[in-house]
Amino acid sequence: MKIVVAVKQVPEIADVQVDPETGSIRREGVPSILNPFCEYALDHAVRLKAIFPQIRITAVSMGPPQARSALLRALELGADHAVLACDGKFAGSDTWATALTLAQTIRKTVPDFNLIFVGKQAIDGDTAQVGPEIAEILSLPQISYGVCAELSLNLKRIQVTKEVECGSQVIEARLPVLVSFSKGEVVRRVPSFAEILAARSKPLETVTADDLEVAEKDVGLSGSFTRVVRVFAPAARPAGRLLADPDPACASREILRFLEENGHMACH
Repeated sequence: MKIVVAVKQVPEIADVQVDPETGSIRREGVPSILNPFCEYALDHAVRLKAIFPQIRITAVSMGPPQARSALLRALELGADHAVLACDGKFAGSDTWATALTLAQTIRKTVPDFNLIFVGKQAIDGDTAQVGPEIAEILSLPQISYGVCAELSLNLKRIQVTKEVECGSQVIEARLPVLVSFSKGEVVRRVPSFAEILAARSKPLETVTADDLEVAEKDVGLSGSFTRVVRVFAPAARPAGRLLADPDPACASREILRFLEENGHMACH
């Protein structure tokens, strides 16, 4: 049985700054990490492999050469094999062009996959579109916002507990299927020293647009239906006033005084 986990390298958001003149994100000197939601998806795959040792996990990603570090992290966390789609033709891809590239990477490198796991979204874009678009391109059913997954004993069906607005929902589907994962109760684990060393001997291959047999017009900027025109930080807002006195009567008088001082109508 084969599980594909699509992952993405993202900038550490705590250190991201926006250039006020160009409106672009300053990436120089900003460390990159494996997207946390992708780690959750990978961890669910590793948990299933602990129960069914015959499972083989392949991590796939699209990005520049430095994205290999994110895939190496995936190998340290339990993936058996990794594939990076890396080509200048992929530059500027929007979510659709990215999904198309990843879907073709899966078709070419793991054509007999049984499951595709993805994080619900990437922390740098928060679009939550790539996973569903991969499912659409590959004509797969999909289950979103999963927090727990269990396979049937015959490895033919998967049962996923997913988040919904008022609680949780359990959905069962026949394989193959794509599942996107939220955090849930999973805690991102730290690989052992032995796992870090073992990852260096696991296969990590790179494929290009020619390897994937995709036309240049279908990927990168040419294949993108949307473009980011500008990225900007929200305007700074003045700090609010804190009411230190917990007594409701005192707090209400403070609020009333604040409203009157600022010219708002207040009812006595």
